[in-house]
Amino acid sequence: MSDQSLDCSSFVIEGEIVRRLEEERARLRMEAGLQVRHFQRPEERPFTADERDKVTILFGGLTWKHEAFIRAVFQNCGYRCEALSAPDLSAFRLGKEFGNNGQCNPAYFTIGNLIQFLQKLEERGLTRQEIVDQYVFFTAGSCGPCRFGMYEAEYRYALKNAGFGGFRILLFQQADGIKASAGEAGLRFSADFGLGALNALQLGDVVSDIVYQVRPYETTPGETDRVFRLAVDRLSKVLAEREAFEFKRDAPAWMVRMAARKPLLGKVGNGLMKTYDHLYGKELLDALHQFHDSMDAIEVDRTRVKPVVKINGEFWAQITEGDGNFNMFTFLEREGAQVVVEPISTWVGYMMHAATETARAHKPVQAPYPNAAWWEFSHRLANEMKFRKKWLALKAGDLLWNHFYERVIRHSGGLTHKLVSQKELARLAHPFYHQLARGGEGHLEVGKSVYYTVHRLCHMVLGLKPFGCMPSSQSDGVHSAVVNHYREMIFLPIETSGEGEVNAHSRVQMALAEAKLRARAEFENVLRRTGKRLDDIHDFVADHAELRRAMYHVPQQDGIAGTAAQFVAHVSDLMDSYGCRRKRASAPVLSESTAA
Repeated sequence: MSDQSLDCSSFVIEGEIVRRLEEERARLRMEAGLQVRHFQRPEERPFTADERDKVTILFGGLTWKHEAFIRAVFQNCGYRCEALSAPDLSAFRLGKEFGNNGQCNPAYFTIGNLIQFLQKLEERGLTRQEIVDQYVFFTAGSCGPCRFGMYEAEYRYALKNAGFGGFRILLFQQADGIKASAGEAGLRFSADFGLGALNALQLGDVVSDIVYQVRPYETTPGETDRVFRLAVDRLSKVLAEREAFEFKRDAPAWMVRMAARKPLLGKVGNGLMKTYDHLYGKELLDALHQFHDSMDAIEVDRTRVKPVVKINGEFWAQITEGDGNFNMFTFLEREGAQVVVEPISTWVGYMMHAATETARAHKPVQAPYPNAAWWEFSHRLANEMKFRKKWLALKAGDLLWNHFYERVIRHSGGLTHKLVSQKELARLAHPFYHQLARGGEGHLEVGKSVYYTVHRLCHMVLGLKPFGCMPSSQSDGVHSAVVNHYREMIFLPIETSGEGEVNAHSRVQMALAEAKLRARAEFENVLRRTGKRLDDIHDFVADHAELRRAMYHVPQQDGIAGTAAQFVAHVSDLMDSYGCRRKRASAPVLSESTAA
């Protein structure tokens, strides 16, 4: 046998030995449960355009006001949709039963609520395959240090465990900001859908702020909720039934003829006029004025002394209204407090501010000519222009967002608080929490706590967050330094979960007792400064029906947080302007300028 043949035989034998060793190793790893299986995102059947008339989009997780308006927008754009009810403890238990361990309660409540809804559909006679084919779930995605970024996969895992494998999840990506896209042809983000969603979010924020300002002072218990629900239903009907602007049908004839000759002009004109119709159309503005009039009919007594509690914390926990945060808003009002809720619009503003500051921080490394010398003016100009184009777009978006928000405030009566400046929040938070530190609400929790404290806009800050939420845990740690610096701040962090409601309410009651004492002392101090008796204030208010209207705007006075103290100071000014200190036989009617 030749040497070459021997070499070939040895090579074959060695190869066979290696193969058998690998097979044996694989067998032993499999028996020991050590087989490596890399995760791959499962392929999901898309939601296509031809399914829009047959598939219902499910969504939830916001307040019932926001969800009513969003549902109306979906319907107006031709989608079948349904808002899930507020998640309860049964939903939480289902989420824990079918989901992985170690998630925070927003995930358990959300997926448990969806599974609970699907199980009820099954009880009504639908098969599981029909449910998978006829329904999809629309939710938010995320990225960064919060585990929320993995919840899309967790939702699918829990649905599979519950017997609804293959159920479709559509994502709205937080990382994409205002450019978010579900990425599926069945859910198309048109101009009408985008502008409608803008209206829905801002309307939900504004009317929610109003109801929390009115309800604590209503003279007839339950009247605010009754009137408010009817008013929200009317607004929702307008959003659902409004006819979308069409250029060829609704634009002036001369403009249509001009657009026929110049298509680009037609596209620009259609976009601008469609935007104006959505934001300033007669139907929407009339509905807002009607909302104001219906709420204005509620009679209130603003001389009741109530501590003002600012709600802060993790996004989901601070806006949900139910078992997800121990029904905290209802509890606070029942305990005699006035709640200041956080608008979702603040989060949108934060995303734009974060994008602006990130672009500023990345400016040196993303410049076309990062090493341009001082004398290379053309290169330095190119560097600056690249940053300024992005900065200008984000700045314009921020200004427009605030302008549109104030448009809703103005046409609904002017009672709602304006959005707080993101630049101011970042400035106040910066000594304690850097604005480029990401995760959860970033510096917002700290910035809002400091802002509402130094400007005397509340008596107490209540931070609501899920148990084990990493970004909120960071914020709580920073708050220890904040509270040590601002000794007048009453700050209470509450971690929410599916259990522990009694303990949480007990802790809030203890902090609220101090806030009540502070509110009472503030009220008595303001009343003493006016030099008037409370009976004199009551008599003047009794003579002027305007002062008992729910939508009457009481001017904000610096250094006064409580509504009752603000109201007494305002009424005292009115009495002084008319030269009266006692009840008069004939009371003057307040002019419009004085009432405003």
